[in-house]
Amino acid sequence: MPNANLLCGAAALCFAVTLAACQTSMSQGPVNSPASSVGPSPTLPSPAGSKLIPTVQVADARGWTPGSKPVAAAGLAVSAFASDLSHPRWLYVLPNGDVLVAESNAPPKPGSGGGLRARLMKSVMAKAGAGVPSPDRIILLRDADGDGSAETRHVFATQLDSPFGMALVGSTLYVANCDAVVAFDYRKGQTSVAGAGRRITDLPGGLNHHWTKNILASPDGRFLYATVGSNSNIGENGLDQEEGRAAIWQIDLQSGAKRLYATGLRNPNGMAWEPETGVLWTVVNERDELGNDLVPDYLTSVRDGAFYGWPYSYFGQHVDERVKPQDPALVARAIAPDYALGGHVAALGLAVANATLPSPYRSGMFVGEHGSWNRKPGAGYQVVFVPFAAGKPAGKPLPLLTGFVSDKGDAWGRPVGVAVTASALLVADDVGNTIWRVVAAP
Repeated sequence: MPNANLLCGAAALCFAVTLAACQTSMSQGPVNSPASSVGPSPTLPSPAGSKLIPTVQVADARGWTPGSKPVAAAGLAVSAFASDLSHPRWLYVLPNGDVLVAESNAPPKPGSGGGLRARLMKSVMAKAGAGVPSPDRIILLRDADGDGSAETRHVFATQLDSPFGMALVGSTLYVANCDAVVAFDYRKGQTSVAGAGRRITDLPGGLNHHWTKNILASPDGRFLYATVGSNSNIGENGLDQEEGRAAIWQIDLQSGAKRLYATGLRNPNGMAWEPETGVLWTVVNERDELGNDLVPDYLTSVRDGAFYGWPYSYFGQHVDERVKPQDPALVARAIAPDYALGGHVAALGLAVANATLPSPYRSGMFVGEHGSWNRKPGAGYQVVFVPFAAGKPAGKPLPLLTGFVSDKGDAWGRPVGVAVTASALLVADDVGNTIWRVVAAP
């Protein structure tokens, strides 16, 4: 990515003051983004421009009261597959039906203090439920009797560093830490692995503003694809801190070599192979501080060698005037994503539907929307289903699991990773410390 000097100083100070002034709960539960900002051709409003007080509105993380749970869409039912976990973020279903859960949070930031802005942002994230220390482990859940509840759990792996993505290729289980991909030998049915794993390849670390690293194996098992988010909102920490970031990497498992597969993706997380076309798809968190509905987070196919705009432009070639100097030649290459999900919904989880749920949830993708902290009113805090036809999104997203935020604006939970089993959709809830199980209603 070319060098550029980006605006920071005064904006950072204003934002820090804002965080101190605006840490209030939402006065109401989140609402869906305007219909015009969702879908393959969203209407993008004009940027809000530089504001002394950017929008900061946080749903206070409370956790579920006894007996309460999210609300499933008509025709579906939801129950707890496992509860009393410790900040469960990501899910992976093994071939024998065992479920791996990455209990994880952000690694310690270099130079602990980090200045006023960093300290205040840390306070906001704590209100949102992201302030707990990282458990740094993977839990294995097993539902041996098939009753829809995991009756046994095991500490599967420790000695990890903010683990997130997981992928099994043959007899090797790969885990993405915040700074590297590591590997463990695995045999069917085992309930734990020893040690810290074999280091396969490094991933960009440093500030780790966006620390989550997800991985997905290619269908033939030859490659891993790894997501790496940016170290900033729009490069304000300097583009030397963004080397190899805001990207998806391709890792050759035979040679260990890796290369940038796609760039300009501010914070990609969930990935999935679209079954009809075999194309890679991802969900991406876009930039902040341009307004309630700008820039929409999105779901997109990922082309080899493509550039998706960050930090210079968004949703194709809409130039972000805050970034100085610009790179017109690179902006001219920027590809517009396929499908807008709405501003600041924080799309993280992604899973392809199978035949486990009834129509209309059989052809498309499930998206876990963690929820906004910088939109008024709030958005996200739900799992949606994006219908597909002929390998592409077809129609508006359908709310599938809602009710994560109370009418008073407290967050009972926040959905993150989603995964499909042979009989259900599983949803990791890192504030509710629960894995929810969604099935067809009896």
